Amino acid sequence: MKRFLRSPLLWTFVLSFVLLLAVGGWLLTDPATSRSEALKTGGVAGAAIVALYALWLNDRRRRVEERRQEVERQRQELELRRADQDRDRISDERFAKAVELLGHDADQVRVGALHALAGLARGRELYRQTVLDILCSYLRRPFDHPRYEGEAKRPGNKLPERGKPEQEQELQVRQTAQRLIGELLPAAGAEDAPGYDLDLTGAVLEYFDLSERKVGKLLLRYAGLYSSTNLSGCVFLGPVYLTGAGTEKGKRIGYFRCNEAKFEQRAWFSGVQFSEDAEFSYTVFAGETSFKDSVFAKNAVFADAEFEGALDLRRARFEGFGDLKFRKAPGSVSLYNTSVDPARDHELPADWSVETLPDGRARLTVKDL
Repeated sequence: MKRFLRSPLLWTFVLSFVLLLAVGGWLLTDPATSRSEALKTGGVAGAAIVALYALWLNDRRRRVEERRQEVERQRQELELRRADQDRDRISDERFAKAVELLGHDADQVRVGALHALAGLARGRELYRQTVLDILCSYLRRPFDHPRYEGEAKRPGNKLPERGKPEQEQELQVRQTAQRLIGELLPAAGAEDAPGYDLDLTGAVLEYFDLSERKVGKLLLRYAGLYSSTNLSGCVFLGPVYLTGAGTEKGKRIGYFRCNEAKFEQRAWFSGVQFSEDAEFSYTVFAGETSFKDSVFAKNAVFADAEFEGALDLRRARFEGFGDLKFRKAPGSVSLYNTSVDPARDHELPADWSVETLPDGRARLTVKDL
């Protein structure tokens, strides 16, 4: 009963009725006002009180609904945070387990671990660079195979020599890691995609293919690149270093393709030993470029390459055919004891020439130098 007496609705009707009587009674004291008009005016005044109550009640309901929606939103945010934390925990556990399995004796387990890491990187962008670092780290592990030792002497129609079972198994794992690196990198034409860094210093790679991919910084110092390497169509956002690649004992560089690529920063090929053909046709070198002390054992093709910075060819050796007919010549070039095969008819820029030395060797010179 007390609760009913405290009800706003009850007092609203009471106030409305009192106002009806008060206004109606007051108007009835005026002889010019009829009874019907007095009742009508009193009813309007009472209805106004009811309308005000209805507006207040509606506003109260609206605030209650807003508070309910806010509580629901906070609850959903809490659930999302919990889901994210659970997903992060599961991802971290998968990551740790996959890394642990990379040291397993069975090659199929190691391949599964590599795919698990790649799947994690595809699903969580946060892991992409970390997974690429781990794949590169795996490829930097020492590795040898009989097919690499005899590659230079093997006839073209002879199959590669097979190694021991454990070597063949490890070769399959490593080639899986190479393929996954290429798949995890964004396409060269992806404008908003970042460039991920690759550190393959001293790695032993075979049929390494990053064609049409976007890369940040690339390190291939003192690496062994067997059979063929394809960097054609790549966009390198960061500096690229192949210093000394193919020069360490037992390491070499096979067929090297880098056509229609773009180096947006420094491209450093100092001291590289190219054992097979090296192709750089239509490639753009936007930064400082160096082939100092490099050796091109066979054909070196730079047809229609563009150089926007300086080019260093000091002590470089072109032992095969050299096509140096650049589309855009470098602003400055360094030639010092840059030797070529005098028996070859090389393609050179208009202001370059071949100078034959008294001992029968030949070197490149530029008229303006």
